[in-house]
Amino acid sequence: MTIRVLIADDQMMVREGFSVLLNAMPDIEVAGEAVNGREAVAKVRELAPDVVLMDIRMPELNGIEATREIVAADGAAKVLVLTTFDLDEYVYQALRAGASGFLLKDASARQLADGVRVVASGEALLAPSVTRRLITEFSKLSETPRLMPSAQAAYGDLTDRETEVLVLIAQGLSNAEIAERLVVAESTIKTHVSRILVKLGLRDRTQAAVFAYEARLVTPG
Repeated sequence: MTIRVLIADDQMMVREGFSVLLNAMPDIEVAGEAVNGREAVAKVRELAPDVVLMDIRMPELNGIEATREIVAADGAAKVLVLTTFDLDEYVYQALRAGASGFLLKDASARQLADGVRVVASGEALLAPSVTRRLITEFSKLSETPRLMPSAQAAYGDLTDRETEVLVLIAQGLSNAEIAERLVVAESTIKTHVSRILVKLGLRDRTQAAVFAYEARLVTPG
């Protein structure tokens, strides 16, 4: 299946460059472009892309708010945030808003295409080591829990094994790695992950990792 991508960035050179790189891939198609967050939200409704490459700093509506609106619309589009440097507090806010991961703007053509494929497939923790470092860094910024009351209540519904899996997700392990660690089938881990997301009302693995850090299941550092 072809992965349809929407590129949202206020810089024309970025949009055109990414379009050329992605359209050269046999399994990826650029469905459209947006010059600001407001247009990105509208284009997602119109074009129903699989992945949105979202710049954070855009006029009219920034990438964080645009991500929040796209996720709230409960569509199938996954948001992959674009940033110029990895330790960016705005990226952390975008992950909390529902972005599935982030990608540096100086990524190579292969990294860009692989990132789109990873997010489209649902393996949301793109570049786990870097994403984990970013989550850890900015989870230190507030000593007070930022979990919604509903999420705090739902946390008590997790089984011991589900809590264990959640911690391993936050540590950046894939389903296969978690299965190997716990000596169970990968399909069993997929079931656990699905149940965790449903119980906590989360969209994907990235939000699960953020939840784990903010619930202090994983110690920052």
